Amino acid sequence: MSKAIVIACNSLSKSYAQGPNPVDVLIDISLSVEKGERIAIVGSSGCGKSTLLNLLGGLDTPSRGEVMIANKNIATLNTNDRGKLRNRYLGFVYQFHHLLGEFTALENVAMPLLIGDHSVAESTLRATEMLVRVGLENRLRHKPAELSGGERQRVAIARAMVARPACVLMDEPTGNLDQETGESIQELMWELNREYELSFIIVTHDQKLADTMDRVLELSKGKLCQGQQNQAFHEAAK
Repeated sequence: MSKAIVIACNSLSKSYAQGPNPVDVLIDISLSVEKGERIAIVGSSGCGKSTLLNLLGGLDTPSRGEVMIANKNIATLNTNDRGKLRNRYLGFVYQFHHLLGEFTALENVAMPLLIGDHSVAESTLRATEMLVRVGLENRLRHKPAELSGGERQRVAIARAMVARPACVLMDEPTGNLDQETGESIQELMWELNREYELSFIIVTHDQKLADTMDRVLELSKGKLCQGQQNQAFHEAAK
């Protein structure tokens, strides 16, 4: 029995003007992601993986095609409503954590909830709970500069998860981490996937990480090709 679709794109294309002729980065890409599904997107450097992630997250505008989040075409929404939809349904984690340096770990994690009009008390409580969940109960009042690389990435993951989004978009989430820290981050991600049934779309060059996903899709020459599918996911979807 199929699950609900949390994010999808139809005939998605992206071109950039470069001289007299446009350069096609993405060509007619269609993709549907079910609740709780974990998808890896792989491909050579510069093939458009990050561009695709930005389009799916509503951070960039496609040349053609549409992106549906929670059954809403984000192109039809105004800037304010699009921001609210992203805040409610999506979480973002990048290779570089992009934490706000002047704020503590607790304040960084609480930010999506405060932007979503939750009270300070509720935002603080939920941010604290999530930081405890990722093993940073002793780092709540530390600013990013006072944290290790692995700790900063855990804060970024906590920030992405705190609003309980339907889907988390990740761009090389373990790319700047040593092997041990990267593996612990990966274990944490899958624990949260099982606990909250979050969907993940992850751009990665890490084959070991890709091998743990339900599906692996390869982006090549602007096209998204079906790769391997995890047998456990295939059985669960029956």
